[in-house]
Amino acid sequence: MRRIVIRRLAQIIPLIFAVIVLNFVLIHLAPGSLFDVMTAEQQVTDPAMLDQLRHTYGVDQPTWVQLAKYIWSVMRFDLGFSYRQNAPVLDVILQQLPATLILMLSATAVALLVGVTAGVLASVKVNSIWDNLISLGAVFFFAAPSFWLGIMMTVLFAVKFGWFPVGGMRTIGADHGAFADALDVMHHLVLPATALGLFYAATYARVMRASMLEVFRLDFVRTARAKGLSFGRVLLAHVMRNALLPIITLLGLQLGTMLGGSVVIEAVFSWPGIGSLLFDSVMSRNFPMVLGVLVLGSVLVAVCNATVDLLYMRLDPRIRAR
Repeated sequence: MRRIVIRRLAQIIPLIFAVIVLNFVLIHLAPGSLFDVMTAEQQVTDPAMLDQLRHTYGVDQPTWVQLAKYIWSVMRFDLGFSYRQNAPVLDVILQQLPATLILMLSATAVALLVGVTAGVLASVKVNSIWDNLISLGAVFFFAAPSFWLGIMMTVLFAVKFGWFPVGGMRTIGADHGAFADALDVMHHLVLPATALGLFYAATYARVMRASMLEVFRLDFVRTARAKGLSFGRVLLAHVMRNALLPIITLLGLQLGTMLGGSVVIEAVFSWPGIGSLLFDSVMSRNFPMVLGVLVLGSVLVAVCNATVDLLYMRLDPRIRAR
């Protein structure tokens, strides 16, 4: 186990290095810069002042020199300085990160709960009305854009029925203690977490159904039934455990993509997380912040995939035997 963990960590380092180089080059190939935005907004119009700012932030140096300095800074856990927030990039990200983590983990919980349950029910009731309804719902939620789903949920449940707030993370001006504040955040979290989680739940439902039907046909399942085990015991202890392997693979891949999906959901629901920060940084050409968020996303994807490998070893003894 220790050898495998060390091997995965050794693979993460060059991966992050490649992501940094690729993103840095692509960002510098993109037209426009912060100073163009400042000039357009009439913040700075003096050419001498613009030259001084370029020299201060080091953007007047050759691209390869800027890249080498940035890699050296990342190795020292320094993601640069945010021009717009006038603060270190890492500090700004850490301020916004808890909100995004709450949203991502809640959406993941919704996706797993709804998707796995629907997939198991569809496989047990195969070719029935339940199977057809679940398949129809999975196709709908997979095809529906998350921003459209979020807007429709806002119109229906927030505007028409008034059950949930329209947006934000907390009620402005409310201060009723820690427990009441947590309930308030959960109340604001229901719509964005559901809108983001239903898209992934549709994928999990289809994959879980197919995986369950495949495992049901294997010899060890028939042997377990022949030994007199109840259907529930066979379903939970034998079939679901093996059918969850593809779900874990998808979960590891999609945890990283949820960071990108949260950009749209956070914009729709005014959720103050990394997605909103990334969108604002792209529009304002705050490239150090954009690079910092992308580096964070690459680390998240790499760690999730390494965790998936370890979970595979836990669920499938055949992998540990190799």
